[in-house]
Amino acid sequence: MDHPLISLIDQKIAAAEKEGQFDNLSGAGKPLAGLGDPKDALLDRLTKEAEVKSPIVVLKEQIEAAKRRLSGLTDEGARKAEMKVLADLQTRLALEIEAFKRFG
Repeated sequence: MDHPLISLIDQKIAAAEKEGQFDNLSGAGKPLAGLGDPKDALLDRLTKEAEVKSPIVVLKEQIEAAKRRLSGLTDEGARKAEMKVLADLQTRLALEIEAFKRFG
């Protein structure tokens, strides 16, 4: 069932278009920012409000941090230990991505 005011809204929009009120708007012809897949809107809002991140995002951030740490290390033992951490994170990321592809 349509909203009871839909015909009035359509009339107002048509009148505004006829008067040229929509001409030369900034961003005309460009996609609206912040519009993702509508089915993900609730999940996106809840994760933003709860300030949580997906495991994939967290792992990517951890990988970047490990790479930065590794670039600053000169001791061979410390480098090997950090390389092991980095390899573990990359493996976990690959597993998370595969699970996401399979199960969503």
